[in-house]
Amino acid sequence: MISQVQHLKTMIRTRFAPSPTGFLHIGGARTALFNWLFARHHGGQFLLRIEDTDRARSTQPAIDAIQDGLSWLGLDWDGDLVSQYSRADRHVEIAHQMVASGHAFRCYCDADEVDALRAAAFDEGRALRSPWRDRDPANAPDGAPFVVRFRAGDADMLVEDAVQGEVRWAAKEFDDLVLLRSDMSPTYNLAVVVDDHDMDITHIIRGDDHLVNAGRQAQIYDAMGWKRPVFAHIPLIHGPDGKKLSKRHGALGAEAYRDMGYLPEGLRNYLLRLGWSHGDQEIFTDAEAIAAFDMGGLNKSPSRLDLDKLSHINAHHIAQADDARLCELVTPFLEGLDGQIDDAALKADRIRNAMPALKTRAATLAELAQQAYFLVKARPFQLEGKLAKQLDETACARLNRLFTRLVETDAWNDAALASLLKQFAESESVGFGKVGQPLRAVLTGGAPAPDLALVMAVLGRDEVLGRIKDQLSPGI
Repeated sequence: MISQVQHLKTMIRTRFAPSPTGFLHIGGARTALFNWLFARHHGGQFLLRIEDTDRARSTQPAIDAIQDGLSWLGLDWDGDLVSQYSRADRHVEIAHQMVASGHAFRCYCDADEVDALRAAAFDEGRALRSPWRDRDPANAPDGAPFVVRFRAGDADMLVEDAVQGEVRWAAKEFDDLVLLRSDMSPTYNLAVVVDDHDMDITHIIRGDDHLVNAGRQAQIYDAMGWKRPVFAHIPLIHGPDGKKLSKRHGALGAEAYRDMGYLPEGLRNYLLRLGWSHGDQEIFTDAEAIAAFDMGGLNKSPSRLDLDKLSHINAHHIAQADDARLCELVTPFLEGLDGQIDDAALKADRIRNAMPALKTRAATLAELAQQAYFLVKARPFQLEGKLAKQLDETACARLNRLFTRLVETDAWNDAALASLLKQFAESESVGFGKVGQPLRAVLTGGAPAPDLALVMAVLGRDEVLGRIKDQLSPGI
C-alpha cells in the first residue's frame, strides 16, 4: 500500500472539489473535513475548487450555498475559490498536447457509429475502441465534427490507494475516453487532472464512487509525464438500514443540520468519527482532531448515519460551549417557537444566568430553546387542562401562604430557595409535590424547566412574585 507520507518533502495540498448542487451535502461535508484535517495536520493547504462546467446547474446561489456551508462548519480554505469552468482554455490546451504526442486523437465517428461500436465492444466483453485511433485524420471528411479521445493503453492499470490498497483494472475495461466534446468543451476527467496538477494537489481524498475515475485519471497523468497525487478513496456513508444514503435517511445539506440546532463543532466531531477512528476516542476538540488525523485511521467499510449518536456528541459540545455564545445562538430558536415571547426578557440576563444549568440538558439548540422558553414566555400566560386543575382552591390558598414567605425572605439563590421550599412543605404537613407542582405550573406555564429552586433563582424575585400574582389575583 502506498505510504500516506508520500510527497511530504513538498507542501501538502488537498482540495475539495464539489459540483454546485445547491447545498453542501453531508457526504461532501465529510470529504471536505477529511481533506481539511489532513492539510492542517501537515501544515499544508486546503483548497476549494467548484466543478462548474455544467452551466445549467452551476448557479451563483448554488455556489454560495457550498461556501456558506463550509464557512458555517468552520472549514476555512486557503486562497481564492477556483472555478473549473474558467480554466477551460487550459484543459483544451492539454488535450491538444496529447494529440500532438500521440496519446490522444481526433475521432470523427457520429452518434450512430459510436452506438454500434459500443454494442460490438459490449458483445466482445471489452470497452470501446475508436477506429480513428489508427486512421490518418487527413482522410476525415471535410468539415466533419469530431471529438478528441484519449488513446487507451494496452496494459493493465494499477493504482496504489491509501485506503483501498492496490487496485488493478484490465486494459480492456477502459475505453478511448472522450477528452473534448465536439464543441471543444472539456470532459470531467480531463478537467480534474489538469486542475489538480496545476494546483499542485498532492493528496486526493474523496468517495470511493470515484475509484474507477482514479484509473482513468492515472492514465492521463502518465501520458503527460506528471506525478500522480496520492489517492485515498473512502467508502460512502450509508443510511441506518445499510442502504445508499438518501434524503429519508438524513442526506441533507449542512444548513439543514444548522437549522435543526446542531453546533458546527458537534457536526465536525461526528463526521470525523464517521469512517475514521483513533483508538476508542469519541470526543475530539479541533486541536485534538488535527493532531491525530492520518489516513491510517480511515476505514474500508461503509459507515452508517446515526442521528442519535450525532445528538449525543452534539450534547457534549453544547455542554462545553461558551455561555454567551449559546445565548446568541439560541435566540433565533426561541423566536421561532410557537407562543408569545417577551422581547424584554430576551435582552435580560435570565438566559445567561441559567445557561450553565440549561446547557447540560440539551442535545441541540432547538432543545435548549425549549428548556429556556420558560424564562422568556410572555406574561400573563393561560394555564389550561392539567395545569389549570393543579390550581384548585387548596393549592391557591397554599400558594398565597408561600407568596408571603417569599416576600419576607432576604436570601434569593437556589440553595436558599430550595431550603425555603422544603421547610414550607414541612410546615404545611404535605409532600413536596403538593407545593412544587402548582408552583412550577405558575412559574413556567408548563414549559420544560430545570430544578424548581433554580427556576426561581434565575427568574428573580420580582418575576417570581409577579407570575404568582398573575395566576392568583385578586386573592393576593
